[in-house]
Amino acid sequence: MTDQARGTESEIPGKPTSASRTTLSHIMTHNDTNLLGTVHGGVIMKLVDDAAGAVAGRHSGGPAVTASMDEMVFLEPVRVGDLVHVKAQVNWTGRTSMEVGVRVLAERWNESTLAQQVGSAYLVFAAVDADGKPRSVPPVLPESERDKRRYQEAQIRRQHRLARRRAIMELRQQRAADGIED
Repeated sequence: MTDQARGTESEIPGKPTSASRTTLSHIMTHNDTNLLGTVHGGVIMKLVDDAAGAVAGRHSGGPAVTASMDEMVFLEPVRVGDLVHVKAQVNWTGRTSMEVGVRVLAERWNESTLAQQVGSAYLVFAAVDADGKPRSVPPVLPESERDKRRYQEAQIRRQHRLARRRAIMELRQQRAADGIED
C-alpha cells in the first residue's frame, strides 16, 4: 500500500511483511505447568509477547512497547516436552502503532505428527523513542494475498477497538452527567 492509500504522509520507506517476520521456538518444561499439568496460559502469552515485540522492534527499527493484546485464543493444551513455535508478523501499521499477528504451534514430543496450531493472538505495539514518546513507523507492505487479507482484517479490528473505546467513553460521560459516581 502506498502512504497515500494508508491516509498518512509518512516519509519513511515501507517494509515488506517478510522483513520482520520471525519464529521463536521453546521446549516446554515442568516449570511451565499449571495446576492441571499442562503449560500455563501465561507462559504461552509471554512467548507471544516476546515474539511480537521482536517483530515490532525489527519492523519499526527500534524500541516498541505492547499497547494492547486484542485477542488471545487457546485452541489446544500445550504439554511438557512440546516444542512450541511462535510465529509472528506485522499485519498492519498506523502512524506510530503496529498490529502484530501471532500463531502458536506445538510439536508433540511423543508423536510423529506435524506441528499443530494451538493458539493465536493479535497485539498492538507502539514504537517509542529514548524518552518513551511515540515515534513514526514504516508502513508495512503486504506481499502475498494472505498478507493482504491479514492487513484488511487488521483494519477491521482497529475500527472495532476505536468504536469500543468511543462507546465506553460515551457511557462514562453519560453516567457522570446522570450524577452516577463509580
